[in-house]
Amino acid sequence: MAKVSAVNKNDKRIKLSDRLFKKRQALKKIVMDKKISLEERFKAQQKLSNLPRNSAKNRVMNRCKITGRPHGVYRKLKISRIALRDLGLHGLIPGMTKSSW
Repeated sequence: MAKVSAVNKNDKRIKLSDRLFKKRQALKKIVMDKKISLEERFKAQQKLSNLPRNSAKNRVMNRCKITGRPHGVYRKLKISRIALRDLGLHGLIPGMTKSSW
């Protein structure tokens, strides 16, 4: 199991990024638009840099929903490779059997 504080911190990042997503996208759109004056783009860049760092989507870590493990997580299933193996071993995943010889 992962540390509870690490999982909670990641949950906080998810909530913050969801809350500020539209604001961040609007500011990015202004910054990238070459038709807008340089001063306005610079002001938008300043506002963007004043937003919390944890509100960026790339700060969110893909974690296993069962164990909280940060590495080796299948995106589609949101389960780590170890938890997937355990569930397959116990027959809880339809169509998956652990090979043995």
